[in-house]
Amino acid sequence: MAKMTIRFAVEKDTSLILSFIKELASYERMSSDVVATEETLKHWVFVEKKAEVLIGEVEGKPIGFALFFHNFSTFVGKSGLYLEDLFIKEEFRHYGYGKQFFKELAKIAVERDCGRFEWSCLDWNEPSIVFYKSLGAKPLDEWTIYRLSGYALKMVAGDIMEKKDQKNGKHR
Repeated sequence: MAKMTIRFAVEKDTSLILSFIKELASYERMSSDVVATEETLKHWVFVEKKAEVLIGEVEGKPIGFALFFHNFSTFVGKSGLYLEDLFIKEEFRHYGYGKQFFKELAKIAVERDCGRFEWSCLDWNEPSIVFYKSLGAKPLDEWTIYRLSGYALKMVAGDIMEKKDQKNGKHR
């Protein structure tokens, strides 16, 4: 296979990024969960700069992407690099492109003096688990990810209760 080049995404890549997100969601059997739009991606990635995206290309053709951002470890006392998504089109898998993405991301983490480079993986995704372990990555089996989203997030934030109270004439 030809060599892959990796570059940082620019705003004109927004529709490409969204198409990769949708392909990844399909692979992960989560297509119905994708609510991101080009507008939201433009805002959060290119205006607010809350995440960064790498695009992998082979012979000028985009074949994959990696979306990452910085988090912070209180124990290490440094920021870390968190890989939210990595996706390579099916016909380009098993040629070392995933490893090339990881090398680039690790290089960015080292250059930025990050204390960690982390990501999550679905329990059923055995090919990825085998790949990650081959890199020397260690699963954190003693940790469970918890998530608040949608209605539950708004409930905890008080948003739903405040609106109900306003409808009923109550003020907080």
